Amino acid sequence: MKAANWTNYGPPEMLKLTERKKPTAKDNEVLIKVMAATINRTDCAMLRAKPFFMRLVTGLSKPGKPSTGTDLAGEVVAVGKAVKSFEPGDRAFAFEDLGLSSHAEYTTFPADKAICTIPDNFSFADAAACVEGAHYAYYFLDKVNLQAGQKVLVNGATGAIGSATVQLCKYHGAVVTAVCQGKDFELLRSLGADKLIDYTREDFTKIDQQFDYIFDAVGKSSFGKCKRLLKPGGVYMSSELGRNGENIFYSLLTPLFSKKKVKFPIPLDKKKSLFFIRQMMAEGKLKPVIDRQYKLEQLVEAFNYVETGQKTGNVILLPSA
Repeated sequence: MKAANWTNYGPPEMLKLTERKKPTAKDNEVLIKVMAATINRTDCAMLRAKPFFMRLVTGLSKPGKPSTGTDLAGEVVAVGKAVKSFEPGDRAFAFEDLGLSSHAEYTTFPADKAICTIPDNFSFADAAACVEGAHYAYYFLDKVNLQAGQKVLVNGATGAIGSATVQLCKYHGAVVTAVCQGKDFELLRSLGADKLIDYTREDFTKIDQQFDYIFDAVGKSSFGKCKRLLKPGGVYMSSELGRNGENIFYSLLTPLFSKKKVKFPIPLDKKKSLFFIRQMMAEGKLKPVIDRQYKLEQLVEAFNYVETGQKTGNVILLPSA
């Protein structure tokens, strides 16, 4: 089978597409033919091992996984003898932010981890586009008690995390202000955004409004800049650690000394988030947002595009031509 080969940290050009023996499912695993996967910020951070703490996940001196990839949608082609929840022919999607080597034609995955069947009305590409970003968005909301009618600002609303965050906020009945480029206003309206701010024309941190929650889905702002926009008791959260890891420290200190708080959304329970995502998909409440699709042979080109930081929603990797 063809698979991304990843032996050293560095730029996308370090990746090579090689031939490898198809894996075999262990007793508790399923063998999946990968029909779609995303290339995302986590993949890029792992590829370069930046920030440095990523090496605690991927390996100190060199990568510990044979291929890149943190999510997939595909067809179950074989199951281990202990697996009862899946059978060959099932359409499934899975997620593991520590890496599951899905930038390949086949991979294996434990049947008791974050994997479930794909709703019938979703293609493989659409299903893959609903996983990674929505997982992190779920943990924004899981850390707060979002109520219908509360006001939320989402910065970076067109990324994989941001577009899912907008939809999850609307699922809970929030009033959403989305920060994005003007060219993406129609997309954000279709996802449910109530108000829109074009960051190329206006600095959202200077507006005269206050919010119950601010979710920075791209990690390009800060609590310091956004604090004045929060109501008393309001919460700021970011998808990034912040400068010098400040969001970790603020999450510990602001509950003690401030009426406006920082929380850090540690996304631990991947199975819990994936099953909630599937529920939203089945209810028609979560729409996939896909920017570009690449073939496996275009792996390096796809990574380079994601690293520009200009993608809208998700970049999808499809099987070989």
